[in-house]
Amino acid sequence: MFRFLPALILVANLRPALALTAAQLGDEIQQASLDPTECYRVLDLNFNKEDVKVYLGSGYLVFTKPIQGTHPGAVFVASTEGGDADVLLLPPTRSERASLATFTNSPNLEEHFKSAAFVFTDGTGDQLLAQLQSNPASKKSPEMGGLIAERWSSVLSNLISSFETRVVYDMLSGRRDAGMFYMAIAGNQLDNFDVLYDPSAQDQILVGKLGYRDNRTYFNTWTAFQARSFRKVAASPGAWYTLDNFRIEAAIQPDLTMQAVTRATLTLLQQQPRSVLTFSLTPSMTVTAATVDGRPAEVFDRASLRANLIQANEDRQFLLVLEPPLDPAVPHEIEIHHAGAVIRDAGNQVYYVGSRGTWYPRTGAGLANYDLTFRYPKGLTVAATGTPEDDHTEGDWRVTHLKTQTAVRFAGFNLGDFQSLVREHNGYRIEVYANRQLESALATRTVPPATPARDGAPDPTGRLDELTKNLLDSLDFMTDEFGPSPIRNLAVTPIPGGFGQGFPGLVYLSTLAYINPGQLPPPLRGRSEQTFYSELLETHEVAHQWWGNLVVPASERDDWLIESLANYSALLLLERRKGVKALDEVLDDYRTHLVARRDTGRTLESTGPIVWGYRLETSLSPDAWRTVTYEKGTWIIHMLRRRLGDEKFLALLREISSHHHSISTEEFRELASHYAPKSPDPDLKIFFDNWVYGTGVPAVKLSYTWRDAKLSGTIAQRDVDEAFTAYVPVEVVTGNERNVYWLPAGSDPAPFSIPLKIPPTRVTLLAADCLMTTSK
Repeated sequence: MFRFLPALILVANLRPALALTAAQLGDEIQQASLDPTECYRVLDLNFNKEDVKVYLGSGYLVFTKPIQGTHPGAVFVASTEGGDADVLLLPPTRSERASLATFTNSPNLEEHFKSAAFVFTDGTGDQLLAQLQSNPASKKSPEMGGLIAERWSSVLSNLISSFETRVVYDMLSGRRDAGMFYMAIAGNQLDNFDVLYDPSAQDQILVGKLGYRDNRTYFNTWTAFQARSFRKVAASPGAWYTLDNFRIEAAIQPDLTMQAVTRATLTLLQQQPRSVLTFSLTPSMTVTAATVDGRPAEVFDRASLRANLIQANEDRQFLLVLEPPLDPAVPHEIEIHHAGAVIRDAGNQVYYVGSRGTWYPRTGAGLANYDLTFRYPKGLTVAATGTPEDDHTEGDWRVTHLKTQTAVRFAGFNLGDFQSLVREHNGYRIEVYANRQLESALATRTVPPATPARDGAPDPTGRLDELTKNLLDSLDFMTDEFGPSPIRNLAVTPIPGGFGQGFPGLVYLSTLAYINPGQLPPPLRGRSEQTFYSELLETHEVAHQWWGNLVVPASERDDWLIESLANYSALLLLERRKGVKALDEVLDDYRTHLVARRDTGRTLESTGPIVWGYRLETSLSPDAWRTVTYEKGTWIIHMLRRRLGDEKFLALLREISSHHHSISTEEFRELASHYAPKSPDPDLKIFFDNWVYGTGVPAVKLSYTWRDAKLSGTIAQRDVDEAFTAYVPVEVVTGNERNVYWLPAGSDPAPFSIPLKIPPTRVTLLAADCLMTTSK
């Protein structure tokens, strides 16, 4: 599992000549204040941002003092004599209307408000100001402006500062067509909420609100979708540049802090000079210096809290500002120095590496080659992406050098006091590392004081041989089914916690996977937990060498596909090892989780479509993303397998892994439809509309009779939207013959008729083959 979030905008145009540095511009933005002399009495001032319609009925609009000749913000306050304003938004899809209704009790947004703060880098402020100045009916009111400024200047300044990196970037670039428009609204019914229009985003329109749960802040996205003009165009904004040939030198100190230098080759993809670049980096690291082609670049690296919350982005953006602008005709060399603490001590010489994919500056998820050198205390070991080139000691230090043999999406590393096994097997080199001790938290949970473990004291190396054998078995299985992986060197390493991740050539496995099942903490000794940690987790993460590294998602909306294919690959191997019952047991557990009612009265599955990704993680359902992505996603792949049949299903996966480096959800549907048998849903659009782009788990009831050589009946469904159209598998057994029919179900019982010469011995809904519950 790995998560990528897009950059604000990848590269700026040639920036206009400004007297200020980026830091000075940022300082002015932090001190932005309202200008009482630019306060106007407004009456019926209306404007649109694509699907967002804003009506300022009666009140006062006060603009900020200009910064570099432009007004980046404003505040509207309704007049005391009954003034009002409205914002109107009609989401274009059923799922977006349902999401909005979950948070607001209405499928459309039509909210009255008395006040709103604006931040804009798209020129909206200047356009509104010019419109008011040219309208004789719009009277200036500096007295009211003074009152409003006194109350609102600090509020607006904080809001603009919370988008500081984006505002600085847009001002430096001068690209108003790519600028953003933001409203913080104090609604009459909905309280405070946010409206954002950002043409550089995948979903240009977003509405939502901050939420809080268990001492954590969420941004609850009420609705997010492509704006009207973008819905007419299939293409999405592409990258402006690529990074390749990464050379990273990292020094890890005894106190676990890291100092690193990242060098890479930058190639502009469009024939325009560029002077501002943006990168992502973990907040645990600080950029200390940077050069481009050997010339110093200004580093602008400040927090933009609200922007990060809205994007659900735990990392931050920083800018490199260049003079002169980069020439697009030639590649360029960047060098960034950064330092911080991405490793923490979990106790007993067990270490936890955080920010595993953003410990170095990067942008996007393009393929690149990596050359990594780590210098660290000689009593420890570093395992990382790439093939080992050199490993030696220099006094108290150990130096490990690795290089990738093929381009990969990202590079990771792990650190520990490890014991390891190395195996050469069928063209692969696999090295499995284990901690010599349990981390402190796990040691106290695993063996309660004065209570002997069931199978003796827990040993973090206890499954090392078995784990290595299972991993080799997994590699053989994946290679046979999907073809060989281009990455032939695999390091498997432990990490504290209950999760795993599969990086190119590097796997992180929960330390729980290294413990014999009988020695797991008591809450994890159930069947499903033992199966997960001893059977599924390791295979799932190995599967990411194919699904996630060989085949990558085309966008964030397609991440579910990679995780679901990796998880289902693990289930395929579980089925081969232990039979179909073991597969069905896991899927039954998933179904139970998906349809269980939460404290809100809703199911986790109903939070939203699987393509929403991390947007599913809200204060109402913090665990929805994981459950929907992994468990419903696995069910979607399983249902597709049953629709296609095993032979065609595996042929589909082989085709994808052999011929498709990048895949989108729609490309996956189109490829799968080529293998689909003749049916009323030959292109699988109904299947994907319901299970992938929609929500719902139907409760299905089958009624039937046999008469006049025909099996006739109806299939009814409930607990889903009326527009939900499920095809469900019905098994018909006559004598020694068994046939499965995929038949439609409906809110009104859907009739079916099957020619059948002799009466059936059994007619059954195959709940094991479809995500449904049966209803009597």
